[in-house]
Amino acid sequence: MLKLEELDVYRMAMEIGERVWAIADGWNFFAKDTVGKQLVRAADSIAANIAEGYGRYHYKENKLFCYYARGSLMETKTWLQKAFQIKTSMALRPNWTSCISSLTHTSSPSANDLMTIDQ
Repeated sequence: MLKLEELDVYRMAMEIGERVWAIADGWNFFAKDTVGKQLVRAADSIAANIAEGYGRYHYKENKLFCYYARGSLMETKTWLQKAFQIKTSMALRPNWTSCISSLTHTSSPSANDLMTIDQ
């Protein structure tokens, strides 16, 4: 059996959490306090739920936490879309859309593409 840290899905979830933190860190206080906190919590929950499920002894429990992780992924995607609708200019729209779609594919969004959300 692979260790938790060897699972690709876990490593990708950790990367999403790190990138979301980097994105939200550049926002103003109001954006961080409203959307930012919820976005970070949702993104961090992806890896946390995978880890909790991995630590359970029964397959059904592990499966349940994988469903929770998937829900957290969708919540993260929703908060990113919400932030986009609220805070971005039309010039950023093509880059942002590709970053959002990458959340449900094998690659992760680029933090550099998203850092300008508050500028």
